[in-house]
Amino acid sequence: MLAKQNRVRAAADFKSAVRKGRRSFSPHAVVYIAARDSVEPTRFGFIVGKNVGGAVQRNLVRRRLRSIGHDLLASGPTGRDVVVRALPGAHQVPWDTLHSEITDMVNRSERR
Repeated sequence: MLAKQNRVRAAADFKSAVRKGRRSFSPHAVVYIAARDSVEPTRFGFIVGKNVGGAVQRNLVRRRLRSIGHDLLASGPTGRDVVVRALPGAHQVPWDTLHSEITDMVNRSERR
């Protein structure tokens, strides 16, 4: 579970990250990373639409994404918003594949 301070909750923050953030694509997700003040904690937000599947599949993907976000908090820098949009078929992907795809995309954007 992500702490309250590590979650993107406001619609305006989601919109800002999606519109102004740097994008990375994989077959199962799109990651948007927007810079904020470096002293603020990193925040994660997740977009899992109905095109991913039914409620059970969407909740499975959302739980997996939250866990990945929790893992990335310890290793990543502070001061950014990370929004992950799950794509159709994300519920069928093994945990290891989804974890490595998102971790690679977040790490790749840090190097830019």
